[in-house]
Amino acid sequence: MKFGRKPGAQEDNGAVTPGTKPDTPAADTDAAASSKTSVPKSGLRGKAPMPAEPGTPRVDPRAPEVTKPLGKAKSQQRKGSKRGYLDGQMLIAMPSMGDDRFARSVIYMCAHSSEGAMGIIVNQPAANISFPDLLVQLDVVAAADLIQLPPHAGGVKVLKGGPVETSRGFVLHSSDFFIENSTLPIDEGICLTATLDILKAIARGDGPKRAVLALGYAGWAPGQLESEINQNGWLHCAADSELIFSPDTDAKYEKAFRKIGIDLGMLSSEAGHA
Repeated sequence: MKFGRKPGAQEDNGAVTPGTKPDTPAADTDAAASSKTSVPKSGLRGKAPMPAEPGTPRVDPRAPEVTKPLGKAKSQQRKGSKRGYLDGQMLIAMPSMGDDRFARSVIYMCAHSSEGAMGIIVNQPAANISFPDLLVQLDVVAAADLIQLPPHAGGVKVLKGGPVETSRGFVLHSSDFFIENSTLPIDEGICLTATLDILKAIARGDGPKRAVLALGYAGWAPGQLESEINQNGWLHCAADSELIFSPDTDAKYEKAFRKIGIDLGMLSSEAGHA
C-alpha cells in the first residue's frame, strides 16, 4: 500500500514530517500480481545504495526476492536460521551504532539471503500518526464511522519501519490471517501483508489477532548485513511475538538484550551473537 504526498507533508527523503499526515493513497497491486511471493514489490523501488562506512548500516531499496510458492501460511514458513540466514529473527543494534536512524533499534528480519536482506524496525513509533487516522486517509473508513471501529483496530501501532520507501505501508501480523497471493509467511506465527485488504479486514474486526503497521523498511545489499554483524554493528536473537507486537516500544530494546542474557548496562562494544 502506498501513501501519496501532500506539498510540505514529507521531507525530501520521504519521511513523514511530525504533525502531518500522508495524502490519500491508492493501493498497490503488484504485491499480488505474481504466482510467487516475495517481500512485497510495492515497497522495493529506489536507487542503488551508496557505500557505507564500516560498521554503519546503509539502507538498500533492492531487498532480496523470496521465491516461495503461495499457500497456507503454516506450511510455507521458512526456517532461515537453519540455512545460516536471519529471516524470522531479530536484529538488535549495538549501543555503539553510528547511524542515528538505527540507534537502539530492534528489527524483525522479513527476508535474508545471498541477494541481501530486508527488515522492519519494531520499536520506533511513527510520530503524530495513528492507525485510525490512516484508515480515514486511505478511505478504508469514513471519519464519522471511526467510533464504530472494533477496540482492537484502534490499538494497532504505527511504526517507522525504516528509512527506505517511507511512503509505503507494510503490516506485520500473526499467522491467523492470510490473503492468497498477498500474504508472505515469514516464520513461525508471523506474516507480512502490504495490501489494503488487510486494513479493511482489521477495520471490520476480521483481521489478524495481532498486527503492527510499519511505514518504510530497512534493506541491505548482498553480504552487507553479514559484514556489519562481524564489525560489531548488530547482535541477533530469536524472535517472539511480544518483541514484535507489544505496544510498549520503549521497552523492546532492553527486553531484546535480556532475551539473550545480556545486561545492557554492562554491555561493551565487543562482537558477539546469540
